[in-house]
Amino acid sequence: MNGGKDYYQILGVSKNATQEEIKKAFRKLALKYHPDRHKGDKEAEERFKEINEAYAVLGDPEKRKKYDLFGSQEFHRHFSQEDIFKGFDFGSIFSDLGIGGFGGLGGQGGARQGFNIFFGSSDAHSGANLGFDNIFSHLFENKGFTYQKQGGDWGHTAQRGQDVVLELPLTLLDISRGGKKIISIRTADSPEKIAVNIPPNIEIGKKIRIAGKGAQGPGGRGDLYLLIKHDPNDIYKVNGLDWEIEKEIRFSDACLGTTLDIPIYDGTTIKLKVPPLTKCSQRLRIKGKGLRGNLGSRGDGYIKIKISIPNTLSEDQKKIIKKLKAVGL
Repeated sequence: MNGGKDYYQILGVSKNATQEEIKKAFRKLALKYHPDRHKGDKEAEERFKEINEAYAVLGDPEKRKKYDLFGSQEFHRHFSQEDIFKGFDFGSIFSDLGIGGFGGLGGQGGARQGFNIFFGSSDAHSGANLGFDNIFSHLFENKGFTYQKQGGDWGHTAQRGQDVVLELPLTLLDISRGGKKIISIRTADSPEKIAVNIPPNIEIGKKIRIAGKGAQGPGGRGDLYLLIKHDPNDIYKVNGLDWEIEKEIRFSDACLGTTLDIPIYDGTTIKLKVPPLTKCSQRLRIKGKGLRGNLGSRGDGYIKIKISIPNTLSEDQKKIIKKLKAVGL
């Protein structure tokens, strides 16, 4: 369930509702959206799961206090699905709804024998017949548990948490040099700092896997994947394996030509000849100085020329400009 959803809204009750009002609202909605009444209806099935999750929290006074204290988003950062459903008595709830009964998660009584649950009637020979594993697949799909038969008994295997993908913005200098980066991720308890080794010349769009640093689940944490992205604040623009920067030159240099010292993203510099009569916004290519790709391929660098205009002119400069104007420049 999305941590941003409102449990009170899901059950259609106010935040001041009594426990009895919450229970009454749950009973009504659970019967309305029960899978037996909406066979094959995925939307109703999802609604049924949300209703059960909302009641697992609001129906428990202690969990409800914490939910009210933290708020929806923060509550889901601190409490996993296992925490939410801990102590949630399925047997009692479904028996109370009049749709059959079975033992708890430990597999008591009929549930231990693969007891079939009948919906819609107290007569065991009427209504829909769903096995113990089927009802749990309805309630716990994507809840962090895999139910399976173990030596004739029904049990559950706790699944680890979800993998998490986070973007890691790097400058081209960082990408070329590689090295160790310290990142901070938010966990349920407190921020966690992780040292990450960046391989030199890693490709933009690649992922770095950090085992066991993903979301927490009943069976442990998933993995963290860092997606390498180009830092949008870098002075270099990137297009595939090519990069581009802007360089300002004076009007006289654009007319007569000049030589520029160009910083390459790997920390080196290169001299670039600007030919005479270079136009504003003209792009000059530096072949083979772009990013490194697969199998030794490499892109190019580009310098976009901008012509600077002074904010003020001296009297001598004005006289020269007037002479240039007079001869057609």
